[in-house]
Amino acid sequence: MTDATPDPTPDPEPKREPEPNRDREPRSAPTPEDRDAIMSTVFGHMEAQILGATVRLGIADSLGDRERDAADVAADLGTDPDATRRLLRALAGSGLAVEVRPGVFALTPRGALLRTDRPDSVAAFVAMFMDRTTVGAWSHLDDSVRTGRAAFDELYGTDFFDHLATHPALSRAFNAAMRQGTGASAHVLTTALDLAGATSVTDVGGGDGTLLAALLTGHPYLRGVLFETSQGAAEAGPLLTAAGVAGRCEVVTGDFFISVPSGSDVYLLKGVVKDWDDDRATTALATIRSAMPPDGRLLIIEVVMPETVDGSVPSVMYTGDLHLLTHVTGRERTEPEYRSLCARAGFSVPRVTHLPPPSPLSVIEAVPV
Repeated sequence: MTDATPDPTPDPEPKREPEPNRDREPRSAPTPEDRDAIMSTVFGHMEAQILGATVRLGIADSLGDRERDAADVAADLGTDPDATRRLLRALAGSGLAVEVRPGVFALTPRGALLRTDRPDSVAAFVAMFMDRTTVGAWSHLDDSVRTGRAAFDELYGTDFFDHLATHPALSRAFNAAMRQGTGASAHVLTTALDLAGATSVTDVGGGDGTLLAALLTGHPYLRGVLFETSQGAAEAGPLLTAAGVAGRCEVVTGDFFISVPSGSDVYLLKGVVKDWDDDRATTALATIRSAMPPDGRLLIIEVVMPETVDGSVPSVMYTGDLHLLTHVTGRERTEPEYRSLCARAGFSVPRVTHLPPPSPLSVIEAVPV
């Protein structure tokens, strides 16, 4: 459960300025624009369903880089010709396609991101977050707000990660979505992370190794350990081999609440801590603390939320926080909250570095005390 926000070239000490927010100051009465904004939000979930259907059906792949008649797309995909044309019109209406002449469509650059054959594709990300299982828990947001518990558990009779373990197709979709999200930030993290003096790095909960492969490629002197569950690391071998770093990287499977491989100079946790409540997050941090050498470092890569909503992080981060509420036991946290977690687990936090916009990510450096 990560972000897919692209990151620019990093600044060693970037400053994050709040974005303008004209609605921060209360007004005496709503305007017609206020009403329109609410109506647009209501229809927004329908537009998201359009994206989900487009990816599941393979519409963007069928269009490719050509102009195609809707009937030909329907013949390719085995869909109803009239309904396919109507879906393509909706894509054109939202700027993802253009209708070049009646019934003939082509993707725009934005719509091309829904193709699965592009290195910058977001198709897997869309497929995961628009999966019917994922969307189903969102429809019970009010229940989660009433109880403070994940609606997913109540709806499906198990927690999110155990559900993935027993549903291989959804697990593959989740892994692919995380790969696309991490891939968007891996290049900037390669230069932003302070790995000075390190010879080994362990990526805890590192998925299929996308981030670790980028780090090992950018730092040829490093050796790496990818630590993940068996289903999370299922596709790590081919990815690490394709990146040319398999000879310098060991894949170890296990449970980071119980133990992690010992001895690395640097440990990474990207998009992991936010998935768990305070007690479980502290347990995971303490497990890493017990495995690392006295002079080791832990780099926690997460969104650090402001203590007051001030526009300094994208509004989607607050939506993401509610996604964590409905689907897992976690939450987005402020800097004091991360410092408190680290202290409970035996760490101090000498610095927190915000990556420059548009990335919402920060690097929390923790060292043993």
